[in-house]
Amino acid sequence: MTTPFWCLLVTILLPYVWSGLAGYFRVQQLGSLDNKYPRIQSAQLTGVGARAYAAQGNAWEALPVFATSVFVAHFAGADPGTSATLSEVFVVARVVHGILYLANLDVLRTLTFFVGFGCCIGLFWISA
Repeated sequence: MTTPFWCLLVTILLPYVWSGLAGYFRVQQLGSLDNKYPRIQSAQLTGVGARAYAAQGNAWEALPVFATSVFVAHFAGADPGTSATLSEVFVVARVVHGILYLANLDVLRTLTFFVGFGCCIGLFWISA
């Protein structure tokens, strides 16, 4: 399996990491996990719990963009080294993005978003 595909696997797992943290904060802030209405309960979160839930949502939103970028680069026969580097930078940016979300550092978080998005554009660029 190629490095970009491994990076895709990590990116698939990231929303579950943030979801686990959001679940922890649901128990801490609200006393239990409501599995019948988890989205309604999550909407009641505040502070770091709400940000963990938002990080999960954002990770889900980034996943199809990155997956598409990786597949396009792979099927276009883009340079494997450049593709691997862009994919690795994307993963680092997305992990840092989630951490900055939890830490409530919005400006830095936005910058890491653009780094990751730039990597996706880069994957398309090298595929042309």
